[in-house]
Amino acid sequence: MSLDPAWIEAAVTAARPQAMGALLRYFRDLDIAEEAFQEACLRALKSWPANGPPRDPAAWLIMVGRNAALDGVRKAARNQELPDEARLSDLDDVEAPMADRLDGADYRDDVLRLLFICCHPDLPAGQQIALALRIVSGLTVRQIARAFLVSEAAMEQRITRAKRVVGAADVPFETPGAIERAERVGAVAAMIYLVFNEGYSAGATPERAQLCEEAIRLARLLLRLFQTEPEIMGLAALMLLQHARAAARFDAAGEVILLDDQDRALWDGKLIAEGLALMDKAMRHGRPGPYQAQAAIAALHARAGRPEDTDWAQIDQLYGALERMQPSPVVTLNRAVAVMKVRGPEAALEMIEPLAERLSGYFHFFGFKGALMLQLGREREARVAFDQAIALANTAAEAAHIRKHLDKLIEDAAPSAGAA
Repeated sequence: MSLDPAWIEAAVTAARPQAMGALLRYFRDLDIAEEAFQEACLRALKSWPANGPPRDPAAWLIMVGRNAALDGVRKAARNQELPDEARLSDLDDVEAPMADRLDGADYRDDVLRLLFICCHPDLPAGQQIALALRIVSGLTVRQIARAFLVSEAAMEQRITRAKRVVGAADVPFETPGAIERAERVGAVAAMIYLVFNEGYSAGATPERAQLCEEAIRLARLLLRLFQTEPEIMGLAALMLLQHARAAARFDAAGEVILLDDQDRALWDGKLIAEGLALMDKAMRHGRPGPYQAQAAIAALHARAGRPEDTDWAQIDQLYGALERMQPSPVVTLNRAVAVMKVRGPEAALEMIEPLAERLSGYFHFFGFKGALMLQLGREREARVAFDQAIALANTAAEAAHIRKHLDKLIEDAAPSAGAA
């Protein structure tokens, strides 16, 4: 039978966290679990198109991966031949009970155990997030390296070191208790948001949208464990409200559409409603945090039926609160957008000028600076800033957006140049 390769890829991606978590529980070794999962994926690519999709892809991958890894261990120990493909793939007797177990506590515990082991406190924060991105979400080393702004070789070494530390630390493969969960939840939340940003900022492709959806799925799972934690509510709300704009963020050519120019009828009302409900619930706890502040900003955008209805003064105040909670030049740069709307481009330019050195490699700094210069009629300086932005663009869509400004500058300058 014919089976859409895209369906297989989506099924494998969705099943990865629970399959990896279960395989890690079986073998207590990250490398063996990862190799077992990869072997199961290769067998799925051969078996599923021929035999049809399994009733539960996660259960299928777990059983095939487990069998393949066990046979590999036996072969290495006894030099025995592997059983044939039919024996490894015949799951009629075991797939149903495995699926039943995945519907219960085993599924949740396996995934959370995997998340918390990857974010083990013996690892530096950068290694925690890199390892979780690789093991839990299946991002390639190239994708993770780009997110961290380092070379692929450096990221490969970082992930290898992290695996070595986890292996040497004799990490308990049980779900951590309440105190350990509270200590590690910040690293897990940061990892999930980095997964989301990898998809959100990369462009209008189905693959990138899957990363956003995976991050939202993991946040919902985390929220089931931390049902009264307002920062996890804020994280989930933030991603839902941002992802709700996905259909309006790029045009047919894949070029960026700014927030004020987006067709708000394309925003996903269901995701917005879920995000707003979570945001309201989080705020009732009276324990504000950085994710809640960012979600509150996204909520103000979502509630504005038209760009001119946006409460920029309130957004300015929220960014001010975020600066106090989590000081960062990027936060200040974002606040400057609200300041521009409330107090004008001159005030915004004054705010971002001290950030020049720290954001010298940041695309959005020069894009925004160029836009401010253009509003102030300083075309020469605007052109310099736009040129710097293009040189730092991370995607073709970002570069194309800036080139539109440059083309307009050149077009406007042509009549005066001719007269001269």
